[in-house]
Amino acid sequence: MLAEIRKDAQSRMTKSVESLQHELAKIRTGRAHPSLLEHIHVDYYGADVPLNQAASISAEDSRTLAVTPFDKTMVATIEKAIMTSDLGLNPNSAGQVIRVPLPSLTEDRRKELGKVVANEGEQAKVAIRNIRRDANNRIKELLKAKEISEDDERRGETQIQELTDKFVAQVDERVEAKERELLEI
Repeated sequence: MLAEIRKDAQSRMTKSVESLQHELAKIRTGRAHPSLLEHIHVDYYGADVPLNQAASISAEDSRTLAVTPFDKTMVATIEKAIMTSDLGLNPNSAGQVIRVPLPSLTEDRRKELGKVVANEGEQAKVAIRNIRRDANNRIKELLKAKEISEDDERRGETQIQELTDKFVAQVDERVEAKERELLEI
């Protein structure tokens, strides 16, 4: 019973950290990375698909992304999708390749993005703490139903707390790494 609760809490906490990682990948730093464009969707023959399914995305250098559509007729559509995205990028098409130059970030914008990163980290920590609360409530229910002893309850709550501490530390590491990346020029 306790092992089941612990395993469930661990998998849910892992998903929270993965979700944070996904959200942090969307936040643009001064460096070009293909994941910046992954959340953009393109109208691909009537179907709304992620950009990486309609084109290959690569980093040409530290400030430029190259988008090569799989179908030559999609160049204008992909260019428009990148332009209308919330990233504020201006793509340039050169034949079949779309180059997306990334402007350097101002100091104010970096600080603003740092706050966004910290907020995303805090949301992930709240999610992890909610998972801890749910797990502890399930343990208390088992105690009330006399399916476990008080010692088992304490042991289970201690294990859940250790898990929580481990995943909160992972969140902190990822947030710190992203903030360092943001402040690099």
